[in-house]
Amino acid sequence: MRKILERLAKGEISVDEAELSLKLSAIEEISDIAKVDIGREFRKGIPEIILAIGKLPEETVKIALHVTNKKGRAIVSRADDDCIKAMRKIVKSDIDLLVNERSKIIVMRKKGFKLERSGGKVGIITAGTSDFAVAEEARVIAEEIGCEVLTAYDVGVAGIHRLFEPLKEMLKKGVDALIVVAGMEGALPSLVSSLVDIPVIGVPTSLSFGFGEKGVSALMTMLQSCSLGLSVVNIDNGVGAGAFAALIANRVASKKK
Repeated sequence: MRKILERLAKGEISVDEAELSLKLSAIEEISDIAKVDIGREFRKGIPEIILAIGKLPEETVKIALHVTNKKGRAIVSRADDDCIKAMRKIVKSDIDLLVNERSKIIVMRKKGFKLERSGGKVGIITAGTSDFAVAEEARVIAEEIGCEVLTAYDVGVAGIHRLFEPLKEMLKKGVDALIVVAGMEGALPSLVSSLVDIPVIGVPTSLSFGFGEKGVSALMTMLQSCSLGLSVVNIDNGVGAGAFAALIANRVASKKK
């Protein structure tokens, strides 16, 4: 983009030619597999995240390598064991591979890649240990978007006394947004939202069973919440929650500078 603007400033290309060049450079096609949105991070503040579900492991690897070579880093979500094995096979001396086994999210980085910290702070709370994987997905995304992340896991309403100390600590440290992950009845986000004056993002998980199985009861509870200041993402959507919280936190941090 900078090169195109420099050529425009020097009068080497016209405004129409510059506009066309910017449009063409925004999306890069990898063979017939994918059209990668290389400019997303610059445009939105969120890097492109490669969803591994529905792709062959070798396709995911090819896309991730292309993005890493272009941007210095690639993020892959929902990678199964075969995909993780394929990613590990291609690791070279100039690439670091960070694999979160629990949440199945992978970060591929070129050696020397520096993640810029925004100053934004995000807190992540889970109701139970079973919600850990979705919370970790959110944590990785928020950190990759530049935020500092504080976590408190297994502090749900079944033993509500566990919540207050870690929540107080997060507020003392100035978190700008809270992600609250819960399954079963999904009551924890409403409770947290009633106690704080910062945005809360509720994440229902699919671990519930019985009448409201697969996260349906948790989602309905969060959507029906009477506590204002609570927003809700889809079932198991740790990526969406992490991105949303990071955008809020980074916006707040930018105003403090």
